[in-house]
Amino acid sequence: MRVIAKKALVLFYTVHPDAKTALEEWYEKTVDSEWENFSHIKKTFNSADLVGGNRVVFNIKGNKYRLIVLVLFKVKMVYIRFVGTHTDYDRLTDIDKL
Repeated sequence: MRVIAKKALVLFYTVHPDAKTALEEWYEKTVDSEWENFSHIKKTFNSADLVGGNRVVFNIKGNKYRLIVLVLFKVKMVYIRFVGTHTDYDRLTDIDKL
């Protein structure tokens, strides 16, 4: 998969250095994947959840952080839409529009 906006991950773990290893591992696994549907994502990341509009939320670092991406399966692209703390995630509204 091609990941768009890796810079968002880098900016986040610059502020939250304890997230760096987990986010880099997520990135590497994602780039090495060839997801065709959500069940393929679940095989790679068991804790992933579909939250609407082809958006998937990932628990990062034992659910301390959350990552939301938009997945376009046909073109094999993943767009990072949100990375934040679990508290920041809980404040979000209209996740399916991120």
